[in-house]
Amino acid sequence: MKLSSMLAFAGVALFSAAIAGGAMWWYGPHDAVAGAASAETAQPVIDEDKAPARYVTLDKVIVMLKRNAGDTQAHYISTDLVLSTTEENEKKAKEHLPMLRTVAVRALSSYAMNEASAMTVEQFADRLNTAFEATYAAEKTAKPFTEVMIGKLIIE
Repeated sequence: MKLSSMLAFAGVALFSAAIAGGAMWWYGPHDAVAGAASAETAQPVIDEDKAPARYVTLDKVIVMLKRNAGDTQAHYISTDLVLSTTEENEKKAKEHLPMLRTVAVRALSSYAMNEASAMTVEQFADRLNTAFEATYAAEKTAKPFTEVMIGKLIIE
């Protein structure tokens, strides 16, 4: 009698554990767990044929901003630009830095303080990239860099 009640109790406990485990599996986050496990084991794809990027800096581009109506104080933008290029075009990009400084000053000097302070860094980078593309298109020459990024931006 004692043995049969112990077996019955063990059977009920085993059955309950099986039901609880099945419920946890059914209602659990099995997609998230599988996705996390595959994300941990997945290696980033590296393009062996792609040349490593080189970066050329154009430091201290300082531009006076246009004054707003009734504004008595002078305001300026100070920025450091970073050009993303390749090893082959690095020397050519460095040779173009004086011209790029001129284009950047021309592009940034058209803003007033209220316009400049409302813009994001990405918006400034987009405007500079557009200005550089237009300049190279007008000169009918190839750009020696792929992108202009902003390393530092101060609006005072």
